[in-house]
Amino acid sequence: MSPEYPFDEAATARVVIDDTGTVVGWNEGARALLGWTPAEVVGRPAGELLAEGRLPAAAAPRWDGTLALRHRDGRSVRIWVLAHHRPPRDGAPATWLVVTPLPRAGAGSHDDVLATAALAQSPCAVAVYDERLRLARINDAMAEVIGLPEERVRGLRVSEIGGRAQSAELEGHMLGVLTGGRAKDVQIHTRSGGEARAHAWLARFAPVTDAAGRVRGVCLAAHDFTENHLARERLQLVNEASVRIGSTLDVTRTAQELAQVCVPALADFVSVDLLDPRGEAEHPVRFTAPLGLRRAAHHWVDPGGSVTVVEPGEVQDYPAGSPQADSLLAGRTVLASVGGLDTWPARDPLRGERVREFGVHATLSVPVKARGVTLGVAVFTRYRRPDPFTPDDVLLAEEITARAAVCIDNARRYSRERDTALALQRSLLPRTLPDTLAVHAASRYLPATRTGVGGDWFDVIPLSGMRVAMVVGDVVGQGVQASATMGRLRTAVRTLADIDLAPEELLTHLDDLVVRLSEEAGGEGDPGEVGASCLYAVYDPVSRRCTLARAGHPPPVLLRPGGEPRRVELPAGPALGVGGLPFEAAELELAEGSVLAFYTDGLIESRERDADTGLRLLSKTLAAYSGSLDETCDRVLHALLPQGGASDDVALLLARTRGLPSSQVATWDIPADPALVAPIRRQAVEQLARWELSEHSFTTELVVSELVTNAIRYGAKPIRLRLIHDAATLICEVSDTSHTAPHLRRAKTFDEGGRGLLLVAQLTQRWGSRHNAEGKTIWAELGLLGED
Repeated sequence: MSPEYPFDEAATARVVIDDTGTVVGWNEGARALLGWTPAEVVGRPAGELLAEGRLPAAAAPRWDGTLALRHRDGRSVRIWVLAHHRPPRDGAPATWLVVTPLPRAGAGSHDDVLATAALAQSPCAVAVYDERLRLARINDAMAEVIGLPEERVRGLRVSEIGGRAQSAELEGHMLGVLTGGRAKDVQIHTRSGGEARAHAWLARFAPVTDAAGRVRGVCLAAHDFTENHLARERLQLVNEASVRIGSTLDVTRTAQELAQVCVPALADFVSVDLLDPRGEAEHPVRFTAPLGLRRAAHHWVDPGGSVTVVEPGEVQDYPAGSPQADSLLAGRTVLASVGGLDTWPARDPLRGERVREFGVHATLSVPVKARGVTLGVAVFTRYRRPDPFTPDDVLLAEEITARAAVCIDNARRYSRERDTALALQRSLLPRTLPDTLAVHAASRYLPATRTGVGGDWFDVIPLSGMRVAMVVGDVVGQGVQASATMGRLRTAVRTLADIDLAPEELLTHLDDLVVRLSEEAGGEGDPGEVGASCLYAVYDPVSRRCTLARAGHPPPVLLRPGGEPRRVELPAGPALGVGGLPFEAAELELAEGSVLAFYTDGLIESRERDADTGLRLLSKTLAAYSGSLDETCDRVLHALLPQGGASDDVALLLARTRGLPSSQVATWDIPADPALVAPIRRQAVEQLARWELSEHSFTTELVVSELVTNAIRYGAKPIRLRLIHDAATLICEVSDTSHTAPHLRRAKTFDEGGRGLLLVAQLTQRWGSRHNAEGKTIWAELGLLGED
């Protein structure tokens, strides 16, 4: 016999029987035992070999027992056999392998050596195999592992004792030790002796030598380290849970991750039911049955069917006796076995049917608690795994659930803060945009889907002289703080716009405000981190010129009528909060119907593309403008934002310019002579008549008289009067080159002056002044609809 292949096939009687009971294999050992040749037996029913009785019906994958078999010479032979069921593999059908050892001649001398080795080596489960790798001796511990006494299995190979593919792998290791003469350590995972729980073994294969040093066999010593192995698996599961649970700030996703991590490592089915949030309550709640819980997530091992009767998102009332209610009412983990599962399903026919159908035998319900507040309950169920939950399983489930509870609580807190910030954000943004004579505007605001609500804002502000201001900005950061800062900046912009500051001057004042906010946000001498960007533009429909300045904000995109979209070149300007650096403005002349696109960087920048690529895509989308600003806004968002939403806030403002016809504007140069005020009044009244606004002549004449008189008396040449009107408003403006601002004062009884501006304020809807590089303009607006 070759040392590379020491197996003596004839030393064991081996018979292979298929699932129909037909003999498909018959070796030389079987012929030696019963006398039948393979040609006489193969293809015939195995039952014909029985001298009495019939073939046993084996439900387990392994069966052993004594059978009365017919020898070829007609006598009956009682033989102990060991049968293994081998499942289909590599296209071959399932079969039964039936073996029994044959007596060996001259085994005594070897047995003495091997017996001594068996007694002298490891006190663990020990088996000694001879040169043909057939079992010679085992100790009591190994017999317990195998589940058969030594006298039954002596003479069999590992593959014949185990009957599984894993046994053949072990036999290969033994052959390597036998031929190489070196010991080898192998980890083995088995389910031995019909036990429900798998075991982990550390097996050492060592050569057995005689006095001359020749290898005479192999000793297998196995140490059961199942508990250590399970401890490592539990630790690995905890580590995996730390990585996989809480990947997002989404409550449902986090609950689903908890369920998926624990299946099938800990349970066959896991459900997570959560209490509806109770506002800002941060204290323990006393529960009473029945409990209404919302199914957040569940997961199970069977892809074809589920043991659950509740779908995610559904609210279910759990009565006392249910795992969910019992756990929450007790405030601790509750473990229930088959007996404890009978009461609740008995009152719920559908659940009872599922329990019986899937064979549910154990549940483990763990309260989901974080920071002293109960959020819900996680229920772990076993029906495919036959072993019950152990105390270690309970500790593992509680550890993983506790970690998940913190993530769920963080997600809820984030959602609550995000909802608050979003509500604050939307309350601070304009609900509708004014449809002014200067521009028609449309806007969109979308909060970030992952990082939270930020501080993006936009606004359209009517100014004096039919002009309009357009602003878009972005506060650094997310959450309520960013929204609150945005509100302060938007209010500041409206206040500064009301005094008609030039764009570059307005940004300078806004920069000072952000610097002060940063100082207030700091602590203990450390500066804060408040920052923002802003773009401010003023459009005059009379001159059809637009003045723009920006502070670290992306420039707008301009689409002229009949032209291609292009980026407006503006001086960049530092971001707000840097302090001490100047801002510069640029001026554009815009044809009527030009479209300006203002936006925040969340629209054009993302992880998938840079700002230049986003800007090109924005321009391409604007080129398809067909006349509707609202449709264009939707088209832009659809083209530039990913389907799942943007990772940053997005603000978009589109404004289409309008021009005021020259026929609705009248201008006069005023000599600095008080005697000429009366002719100026008459010219204004005549102009109102041409505009068919004679019913407003009295009021207009008084306002013109007071403003022109004040300019002649207190202003500087040149002086100019301008009247502007649309369907609803008449504006009277008087400009001069003095920078002295007028102010209201209450005249005393005998004062000869001081009543002019007070009279103007009483006769008009509103009035004010604005400064420019040449001087100042005093203006007043009169309503043309209804009474003044």
